[in-house]
Amino acid sequence: MNAIGLFTMLRREAKRTLRVVVQTLIAPTVSAALYLFIFGTVIGTKIEDFAGVPYISFVFPGVLMLSIINASFASASSNLYFMRFTRGIEEILIAPFSYLEMLVGFVGSAVVRALMVSVLILLTGLAFGAVSLVNPVAFFLYVAAVAAIFAMLGIIVALWAEGFEQLQVLNTFVITPLTYLGGIFYSITFLPPLAAEITRANPFFYFADGIRSSMIGYSEANTAIGLIVIVGLLVGLAILVTTLFRKGWKIRA
Repeated sequence: MNAIGLFTMLRREAKRTLRVVVQTLIAPTVSAALYLFIFGTVIGTKIEDFAGVPYISFVFPGVLMLSIINASFASASSNLYFMRFTRGIEEILIAPFSYLEMLVGFVGSAVVRALMVSVLILLTGLAFGAVSLVNPVAFFLYVAAVAAIFAMLGIIVALWAEGFEQLQVLNTFVITPLTYLGGIFYSITFLPPLAAEITRANPFFYFADGIRSSMIGYSEANTAIGLIVIVGLLVGLAILVTTLFRKGWKIRA
């Protein structure tokens, strides 16, 4: 394992994040604060406690997940695409990295940014009185897993994209709709039976439910199914991205 090389990639992403701190850290924190104010403070005061917790605490895990998804996807996709655009990817290809280490480096860099964002949003949630952690270990694992999944999706999009505008295609037409339809602002008990079953077929529902269960101890999904979905996506995407790196798709002339 090229520990020095991996640490250098992680440090590089951390510095890149801090160089544009308004875009990478402050903007998602402000967005999360607005979500909490509108859905938690304004609307939440009109809704009775749900599952034994205030509505703002029920909503907060979904708001956090939304920010983690956006941060990890944007970090991985922009990082790799700019390296392709400037031919900086050639430095990675000639470095003593295995393809698995390349994957770990790019994904780990995106997870670092997502964790930085999540810490700021947790602090924001504390200010609103929305944060509780019944299982901190599970919370960290769920956050890291969700960030890694969307980092790998970001890598795939960065390899496929031929222009800057294409970097947002998956996020705009797939990720954002599935996120909002995954129960981040509502319980599936509020839905008609058919809509609830459709929601259970949405993998984003299991992402939000896992983070929510680790924070407030309330779960609406089958935990075993959720773990199968998350681990399956992690393994499947890791194999796919590693294979694309090995084949040199879009990264070798």
